[in-house]
Amino acid sequence: MSIRYPHQETVLQKWTTSDFDELCWHDCHIHGFRLGEVNGERGTVELEFDIDFIVEWITEADNTLRFRIAPATLTFNDVFGLRLAIDYATPAAGMTPFSIDGIERDPLSYPTGYVSFRWRLPVNWPTGEITFDSSGFVQVLRREPIVHNGQCLTASQRCG
Repeated sequence: MSIRYPHQETVLQKWTTSDFDELCWHDCHIHGFRLGEVNGERGTVELEFDIDFIVEWITEADNTLRFRIAPATLTFNDVFGLRLAIDYATPAAGMTPFSIDGIERDPLSYPTGYVSFRWRLPVNWPTGEITFDSSGFVQVLRREPIVHNGQCLTASQRCG
């Protein structure tokens, strides 16, 4: 499997923590999130995001941008210390899926020898951020990407 470029026909359907440095979530929209499977022994949870993942930014001959986008599920494992701060009230704007500036991570080491990451998702519309600790992630595309003029898919494009 390989990442799709303009002249290729295949799209990588699944990424993991080891692919982090090759991925970019800039301007990806998040339609929802949920707390998934709970690990009562560790006090952690799987955190799932329903996103429009921009597989490719396409610059047209007239310098306009189009985007190859697919709905995806981004699941972080063993999440602990979740903080959500998203402010839709201050800009007095209508409700839309929020977009993130990207995803950042810093390594964490615990006295027990456990290794994890502190993740930060800066929200660029509206303002805010999401932070948590997690051992890693899996991201899976739920359908083939489509080329779109905007960075956020409609409900019908997401189900397509």
